[in-house]
Amino acid sequence: MRHKVDSGTSWGSVVGYSRAVRIGSLVEVAGITAALPDGGVVGGRDPAEQAREAVGRVHGGFFADIRPVTTMVEVSRLIAPELLVEIEATAVCADGS
Repeated sequence: MRHKVDSGTSWGSVVGYSRAVRIGSLVEVAGITAALPDGGVVGGRDPAEQAREAVGRVHGGFFADIRPVTTMVEVSRLIAPELLVEIEATAVCADGS
């Protein structure tokens, strides 16, 4: 059975996507909302460089022991100006349902 989570906007049906999809125990998630701490970022440098370092620190904090396959891509902007980071994930439900 396929369970889709809508984005809550008209974009899902117009563009043809879901925010998340679960098929059995496999879950694909796009657009995870996360806050990055601003502490520890040294001012006076390129904001893009600061963002890369902040994202890297947060990612490392969560995944230092697991070290999953990942890609960091820098783009000029995301679809909405208030979005700074886009995160996607694949998960397997522990209960197997």
